[in-house]
Amino acid sequence: MLSQRTRDIVKSTAPVLEQHGTTITTVFYRNMFEAHPELLNIFNHANQAQGRQQTALANAVYAAAVHIDNLENILPAVVQIANKHVSLGIKPEHYPIVGKYLLGAIKEVLGDAATEEIMDAWKEAYGVIADAFIGVEANMYKEAREQENGWNFFKPFVVARKIQESDIITSFYLKPADHSNVPAYKAGQYISLRVSIPGEKYTMIRQYSLSQASKPDEFRISVKREADNDPNGMVSVYLHNQVNEGDTVEVSPPAGEFVLDATKTTPVAFISGGVGITPMISMLDTVATTTPERPTVFLHAARNEALAAFRADVEKHATSMSNLKHQIFYATEPNGFITQEVLESYVDTTGDAYVCGPVPFMEAVIRSLRALGMKEEQIHYEFFGPAIQIPE
Repeated sequence: MLSQRTRDIVKSTAPVLEQHGTTITTVFYRNMFEAHPELLNIFNHANQAQGRQQTALANAVYAAAVHIDNLENILPAVVQIANKHVSLGIKPEHYPIVGKYLLGAIKEVLGDAATEEIMDAWKEAYGVIADAFIGVEANMYKEAREQENGWNFFKPFVVARKIQESDIITSFYLKPADHSNVPAYKAGQYISLRVSIPGEKYTMIRQYSLSQASKPDEFRISVKREADNDPNGMVSVYLHNQVNEGDTVEVSPPAGEFVLDATKTTPVAFISGGVGITPMISMLDTVATTTPERPTVFLHAARNEALAAFRADVEKHATSMSNLKHQIFYATEPNGFITQEVLESYVDTTGDAYVCGPVPFMEAVIRSLRALGMKEEQIHYEFFGPAIQIPE
């Protein structure tokens, strides 16, 4: 437990962290990677290049300072981040390295304002927070390892099939190279894919939603090809252009808390934009398989018809589900957007809604659902990449 004195000191630094947080985390990542370049095999280079990881960490450090009296308030964020850590293969021995360079960055940026008393308080607080992450992640690793067909970290998988779903989305069906089965997973979870791209010094890891209901012998991911000049595009372009059926990639076990509650039979709506359809199609596939009578709405927004994936899958489910309403909206057509009026006409606000897509799309949809009277516990969402929160 932290002493009251330590908590008071840490809390007093919150305004400074709010003002200088991103500068601190930028210095932190720079110094840590200079000293430990091997960590570039784990961290997402694209998020680094875009500044997203720096901002996400700054927000997390600030939140820890604000809630230091009651760290239970940030437990949901801890669990979400811990899932990503486990999927990436973060280990307990990484935490002292992070602590050393994070505290060093605070001192470097704040200078004389970072007194010995402040640094001692943050060192103590970091130790408590790191121990919490290590404990949560140890349980996650244990669960992943001990489940049927489970494992920890990465194992080789073979690309069994490669299917084009739209002009920019391709599905990869992955089977364990050792011919074992795969663990069961919840609709909405993701896996990490680790690849070694020719000419690149470090391995690259990306996380992709599983895009079909759980099957015993395979995973399916559906990858959007990003632009060649987009930092996010390096892995997706490699997968689209150079990874073929029969090739091997490395895969981590399923992870993630953004999951369908498959025990419910009450109304449910799946609302997606762009490649955000991938966890939604897994959820729809699961409902069609397990509770086909469940009142279900499936709404998807795409720029145009050529970019809309999984139309045949949705139509197939429509023939077997007695209470499915579905619609695809194309931005190039009149009334081609999922507006509040559209949501009001489709969504039963007594049920649950799952939302995934680009940030502006999600912000608009979630605010509309709130305006229609849906409560926070009825609206489920998770952003791809570093965590972002939608303000009230």
